[in-house]
Amino acid sequence: MANGLFEKVLIANRGEIALRIHRACREMGIQTVAVHSTADADAMHVRLADESVCIGPPSARQSYLNIPAILSAASITGADAIHPGIGFMAENAQFAEMVEEHGFTFIGPTPDHIRMMGDKVVAKRSVAACGLPVVPGSDGPVEDLDAAIEVARSIGFPVLIKAAAGGGGKGMKVATSLDGMREAWHMARSEARAAFGNDQVYLEKYLGRPRHIEIQLLADLHGTVVHFGERDCSVQRRHQKVIEEAPSPALNASQRDYIGELAAKTTRQLGYRGLGTMEFLYEDGAFFFIEMNTRLQVEHTITEMITGVDLVREQIRVATGAPLGYDQSDIRFHGHAIECRINAEHPETFLPSPGRIDGYHAPGGLGIRIDSALYDGYVVPPYYDSLIAKLVVHGGTRNECLMRLRRALDEFVIDGINTSLPLHQMIVAQPDFLNGSYDIHWLEHLMSGEKP
Repeated sequence: MANGLFEKVLIANRGEIALRIHRACREMGIQTVAVHSTADADAMHVRLADESVCIGPPSARQSYLNIPAILSAASITGADAIHPGIGFMAENAQFAEMVEEHGFTFIGPTPDHIRMMGDKVVAKRSVAACGLPVVPGSDGPVEDLDAAIEVARSIGFPVLIKAAAGGGGKGMKVATSLDGMREAWHMARSEARAAFGNDQVYLEKYLGRPRHIEIQLLADLHGTVVHFGERDCSVQRRHQKVIEEAPSPALNASQRDYIGELAAKTTRQLGYRGLGTMEFLYEDGAFFFIEMNTRLQVEHTITEMITGVDLVREQIRVATGAPLGYDQSDIRFHGHAIECRINAEHPETFLPSPGRIDGYHAPGGLGIRIDSALYDGYVVPPYYDSLIAKLVVHGGTRNECLMRLRRALDEFVIDGINTSLPLHQMIVAQPDFLNGSYDIHWLEHLMSGEKP
């Protein structure tokens, strides 16, 4: 490391997040190595990186999930550290261990913390021991249907059956009564087995109309932990986030301070390092911890917009062992920000829509940020996540932000493929969204024609 910084960072990811990390490194004077599959040879982050290494064919399993290939690329290019980005290897404890064992720095938390928070049951136990409120439910995995029924009766229907190793809404089923318990139980376990190779599930009380509130945290290696406020991620479809905003229109200042300070205190007690996000369900004035993501989040952008802090830069600095150099009182919040996730998919059927970009025009103007690796003529491959762009808008007030967002959505042009832009235009025209009166079920009710 030169001047306390890494000299060269390998970015073990692709798409807009790889480009985001490259930009942060470049501004810090750090050289970058892009790894890519054969399908991503013409990707923007590959074009801009100082070096690039092809690590396999299009299949993610043979490229972006290929640990030996990634480590070999780091070795032959002389990288100091590996940034896992989002998805793929970002929350893989074995990968983090192997990175460190081979002499590289893993830009993320310790393998132990990744492992702890990757098991949702262990995560709940760990934070509950620190005094964080959790959703009522089973004390660990439930081994058979009879035991699950007993737990459901004790906490009351409806209940949520969740994969212990889950994420992204997979292995998650709702049982509204005893009659539906058997089917939901078997479906959740089957999905969990297929998605994670682990069919263990646990039960939680199903909340009727909660908000999804998450707290952005950052911890250095010297015991300092700060939070950067909350994000409201309640506009979801099938447990997948669609729109996020910060701050939440549902919280007041005292609620914001309470949950932020509690999350930071818990993070400090756990001895955590690096970036992390604690996620909560919020209903009737009460917060319930659901999980902690031990990585950079897709929606980190809106936190950056209201705080002015480059979270990726700070994540890299902390990984070098540098102290934060500031405390909670130094974090200031300014205005309001909203992010729209633009996917390469049909806005009504949600079928994937890979293909060539025949026309591309990004919106501009004050308070507009586009995080995207698209360019005119780029071919969106069919092998990976459908997220192709993030439209991030900042304004002095929520109303100003909403007006700017509607204008930006009207300006955004992505031709040649279907995208979710029309879905976002529909959402931001809804009175409930404009009023901030929505919950995690709101979008699905709206799209099904039910009353939200």
